[in-house]
Amino acid sequence: QAQLLESGGGLVQAGDSLTLSCAVSGRIFETYVMAWFRQGPRKEREFVGSIIWSSGRTSYRESVKGRFTISRDNAKSEFYLQMNNLKVEDTGVYFCAADRFGQLSTVSTDYDYWGQGTQVTVSL
Repeated sequence: QAQLLESGGGLVQAGDSLTLSCAVSGRIFETYVMAWFRQGPRKEREFVGSIIWSSGRTSYRESVKGRFTISRDNAKSEFYLQMNNLKVEDTGVYFCAADRFGQLSTVSTDYDYWGQGTQVTVSL
């Protein structure tokens, strides 16, 4: 079983950058897909992007393409969400998650392990 712990959230201004980290403890199998989700005020939790742990291949929701980048450090068992040119609508609690079976899903219920979330607030 994996445990995930996010860090790096905070309050920034529109246009700023911020990097979130997710530390993973426990064994990570090659089938794992890691993802970032977010939940804004009065909104459903939504998929932000994912990375295949073995290959590093990434995918993103349309609204963050070109601004957000997911990467991983296999040696540290960590993965990251680099967010550039942040917008007010990026505000929310960001969660990292892991899917044991590598389904490449954008649906939160397909993910088995979750971090506790970290708040990102973007102001004008």
